[in-house]
Amino acid sequence: MASLLLPPPTSSSAASSLFSRFAFPTPTARFSASNAVRCELIEPVNGKPCVPVLNDQLLPKYLQSRRLENVVNKNSNNRIKIFSGTANFTLSQEIARYMGLNLGNILIKRFADGEIYVQLQESVRGCDVYLVQPTCPPANENLMELLIMIDACRRASAKNITAVIPYFGYARADRKTQGRESIAAKLVANLITEAGADRVLACDIHSGQSMGYFDIPVDHVYCQPVILDYLASKKICSGDLVVVSPDVGGVARARAFAKKLSDAPLAIVDKRRQGHNVAEVMNLIGDVKGKVAVMVDDMIDTAGTIAKGAELLHEVGAREVYACSTHAVFSPPAIERLSSGLFQEVIITNTVPVLEKNYFPQLTVLSVANLLGETIWRVHDDCSLSTGLGTSIFD
Repeated sequence: MASLLLPPPTSSSAASSLFSRFAFPTPTARFSASNAVRCELIEPVNGKPCVPVLNDQLLPKYLQSRRLENVVNKNSNNRIKIFSGTANFTLSQEIARYMGLNLGNILIKRFADGEIYVQLQESVRGCDVYLVQPTCPPANENLMELLIMIDACRRASAKNITAVIPYFGYARADRKTQGRESIAAKLVANLITEAGADRVLACDIHSGQSMGYFDIPVDHVYCQPVILDYLASKKICSGDLVVVSPDVGGVARARAFAKKLSDAPLAIVDKRRQGHNVAEVMNLIGDVKGKVAVMVDDMIDTAGTIAKGAELLHEVGAREVYACSTHAVFSPPAIERLSSGLFQEVIITNTVPVLEKNYFPQLTVLSVANLLGETIWRVHDDCSLSTGLGTSIFD
């Protein structure tokens, strides 16, 4: 029986300045010094992607007080357990570190034929258990691992089981666009529910209706505040900025993003898709000439949509183009497209782990560990998620 070893945590290096040639206007209340999670920036090392590091001394008061409280009382928090799958072990460690807890001991192995074996190495009887496992590529492997982890916790008499899914795979198959198609998002929701999960916590699900496919509560966390804070900590003039939606389906997301960047103007790329993972750009709605364009999307898979959009933006006179996305799936040939010189910077989060071979100079990775850690505490304490966290895209 072969063991699948969890990777050790990787160190973070920090980012160089973004929009350094511009002057950012007076911040909105959302990004005031009293409530913004500021980034401590240092020079990148060895050509690795820019990774801003949060400074403990600059955490907002509600995060700082919670963190100190958790560190002091971590030995008394024996009714909450956090376990990590193998999909994104580094993010799980960062979440546990923010919460002042240790990851639970779990054994995950593969039999010679590929079957998955899971055994909890400590008691979870009567505990609230949180299982951190994105269903990123290989999606089927990681999804099955999550289901078996849920089943193991249910059979070990856990009181409540929450599946923390930073990236929810199969979310794009959320409706029928032509005959004889499956709605895989609903199928996966049924699998997670039937496995024994009591609640799901997910980040930036592809479409809102997917939450309705679950017959259990779903906490939908938007990672937009993490990217917004990174942009707000830089110097940029609102007159030089335009937020761009790479397709019509992302207009609501881009509009909310633009509103929080001092109500920046909005542009929309009209995209005609000829097939899966194949995009063709036809037109642009809005003015980007001579401006810094920030393209906002929930995920980058093959980067066809966002690369075609960037080409169009350069053709119509955009001075610089930045790409912002929560989920970096990076299926081939995404790296070639993103590193081809179309983008000044590609800003993503670590909901999906980025392999070192996929690093390129324009890449910036932001951590959502603090956001997810605070969300887990609020779920555990039965507190509101919409107050203070900024987790709603419609705020």
